[in-house]
Amino acid sequence: MSKLDYYSILGVSRQASERDIKKAYKRLAMKFHPDRNPGNSQAESKFKEIKEAYEVLTDPKKRSMYDQYGHSAFDNSANSFNTSSSTDFSDIFGDVFGDIFGSSNKKQYSNRNKSVKCTVELSLEEAVKGTIREINVPILERCNICYGSGAKPGTTATICSTCKGQGQIQMRQGFFMIQQTCPTCHGSSKIIKSICIVCHGSGQIERLKTLSVKLPAGVDNGDNIRLSVNNRSNDLYVQVKVSKHPIFSRDGSNLYCDVPINFAIAALGGEIEVPTIDGKVKLKVPAETQTGKLFRMRGKGARSIRNGINGDLICKIVVETPVRLNDKQIQLMKELRNSFDGPSGHKNSPRSKSFFDGVKKFFDDLTRY
Repeated sequence: MSKLDYYSILGVSRQASERDIKKAYKRLAMKFHPDRNPGNSQAESKFKEIKEAYEVLTDPKKRSMYDQYGHSAFDNSANSFNTSSSTDFSDIFGDVFGDIFGSSNKKQYSNRNKSVKCTVELSLEEAVKGTIREINVPILERCNICYGSGAKPGTTATICSTCKGQGQIQMRQGFFMIQQTCPTCHGSSKIIKSICIVCHGSGQIERLKTLSVKLPAGVDNGDNIRLSVNNRSNDLYVQVKVSKHPIFSRDGSNLYCDVPINFAIAALGGEIEVPTIDGKVKLKVPAETQTGKLFRMRGKGARSIRNGINGDLICKIVVETPVRLNDKQIQLMKELRNSFDGPSGHKNSPRSKSFFDGVKKFFDDLTRY
């Protein structure tokens, strides 16, 4: 069963602002939240859809990937969303109004995914066909000295006296009760007097982890692939950089290349070999082919990540002027030149005739004034 469009789920347009998306989420989440619909499995399922759509469309990178690739951007099981229905109503108001009042629930979100970014350089062949790369990425793990407490071994952190261990303080502004991050513990809810010398009180240390990253067929320059690392404690964004190819250029799922031919084949026609990503193929060149002529080879381009359909290979013919002629070739060329109808070859070169006719008209018009 195909998944519904995230914009349709929230009832907003694809041009909707983040504020509009948050408003739509608040309205729908309040309506379908399991706490307001106990025992209603349909409401719970609807709430999960709403929450998943909201998490994607309020994250600029996820939204960009979704707009470009649709649901296939997150098909990898590592990219699955946390659609737990345990969200309470304070979560909804915190997400929707946090940007309005400037509050931030650091205790609740202090463990949110920390993104790690790296760049992988691929050849055009690897980008078109897909590949697997091993990369070393820095990730945060629990400190093995203080076991994540951030306190020096043998000591313990104390409950923050300002927020009483809540990580937040409340203050009233008019009719609203506003929650703000505790200025003393900065949302951690605890005060560490003697910090761990290894993690410097953070409770985490950075380590390098080797990952095998599967890059799907059809990735393009600038694409970002999101993976979850270390049980979702870190998000890895792999940015693709495709090296310049000596033969092909790429535009979306189409590949382009220039194919040089000599003027004899251009004039008489013939069969030539042209390169593709998968090897050489035959191309029939009709007689009287001009330079710049384009030939489309269906399905010989790159695969689209969005719909899985292969693009085309566009071959541009470039007619070359012969060089380093021997005496016999020079004589044959002179005979060929003399056989043409006049110096511009009007009969055999229709574009030349049109050009010189235009030049003559131009100068004739000048003499009239």
